[in-house]
Amino acid sequence: MTAMQKPVFLFLYLLCSAAVSFGQTPAQTRSDLEKERASIQQQIEDVKHSLDITKRNKKETLGQLALLQRRLRLRQAAISNINQQINFIQADMNNSWSEILKLKKELDTLRKQYAESVIYAYENRTNYDYLNFIFAANNFNDAVKRVAYLKSYRTYREERAANIQKTHDLLQNKINGLKTKRIEKDEALVKQNKEKQVLEVEKKEKDEVVTSLQSHEKELKKEMNLKQRQDQKLGNAIAAAIRRAREEAIREAKKNAAANVPEKSDNAKASRPSAPVAANSATARPAAKPGTTFNTTADVALSDDFEKNRGHLPWPVSAGNIAMRFGPHEYIKGIVHNNQGITIETPAGTSVTAVFKGEVQSIFNVGDVSAVMIRHGKYFTTYSNLATVSVSKGQQVNTGQTLGKLAEIGQLEFVLSDEKDHLFDPEKWLRR
Repeated sequence: MTAMQKPVFLFLYLLCSAAVSFGQTPAQTRSDLEKERASIQQQIEDVKHSLDITKRNKKETLGQLALLQRRLRLRQAAISNINQQINFIQADMNNSWSEILKLKKELDTLRKQYAESVIYAYENRTNYDYLNFIFAANNFNDAVKRVAYLKSYRTYREERAANIQKTHDLLQNKINGLKTKRIEKDEALVKQNKEKQVLEVEKKEKDEVVTSLQSHEKELKKEMNLKQRQDQKLGNAIAAAIRRAREEAIREAKKNAAANVPEKSDNAKASRPSAPVAANSATARPAAKPGTTFNTTADVALSDDFEKNRGHLPWPVSAGNIAMRFGPHEYIKGIVHNNQGITIETPAGTSVTAVFKGEVQSIFNVGDVSAVMIRHGKYFTTYSNLATVSVSKGQQVNTGQTLGKLAEIGQLEFVLSDEKDHLFDPEKWLRR
């Protein structure tokens, strides 16, 4: 490398380092990114399978649109994942460049030092010079030291030559490794371009479905109005059931408190301190949960278990896709709905199962379909649009236990709330 090339080379290296440092995500490793990419690809395949099923219907639905939108999000996540992998590769390349520069400099220094020693040895190469150097010693010990010096000098030159070869081999390995990284980066860029091309195709497919749905805007608005009225009935029924559950818990607490008041029939009994309530009593009221009505030992433990399983709860149906997500969404222009839970599309007659253990708090009708509410401590899950119900009020149920069969509508309304009637996004609590 010439003196003029070195500054340019160093500038390019620093420029690449600066560019990568802004995009790097140190919280993740390349292994994590590979696992994430595999997970994203699996989810894309699952969505594709669901889309193949929905496409059998000639008529486009909001469920199909939701799947297409989810596939777009996953595809964009895949592209982002590849970007991060490219950043990692570029960072490795930058480190390799830095090491190559360091090794080149070290190799230049070694070669210069070795050349100087070779020139010196050449200029003083005759045996006479060596013998003259030895015999010029003042005494025998000095002569021995001079012989040892000459041997060590020869060893030093041999070691310098070996170091030069070792450094050269290491430099070559780094250069070969850098070439491999370049190939790896080029392959990642090819993958990224392919994903972007697929993304454009999928965007067009989504736009076609949106256009088709917009052509049936009146029909869709009519269906959405019906759903809003049904959701209103369901929301009122859930609020009423939670209110009754709170009132029942308060009555039970007062009843248990009255049963634990000591009698005051005589002075001895009045002066004797009352026995403390057993710590493992089902009616104990621990001070750790002052803000909840459902604060018995059993309810607190159940609430904690439910919270610990956030993001790991099983789905209430074995297969299906989310047609309408939680909260307000504009599905197409002019079609807006604020969903109180998630709407899961799945075939009629599908078994609906409990997502966690608990007690059947209420069973009620919403129009011509049924709904089951289960209490998990201070949390409630509601499963609506059931044709049949296979549990009864007050029954203890386990995770995965069948609650009933889905009605002909083919959409399960799944709502997650707490004792204060706060609604939560069920999708964040279910297993991904």
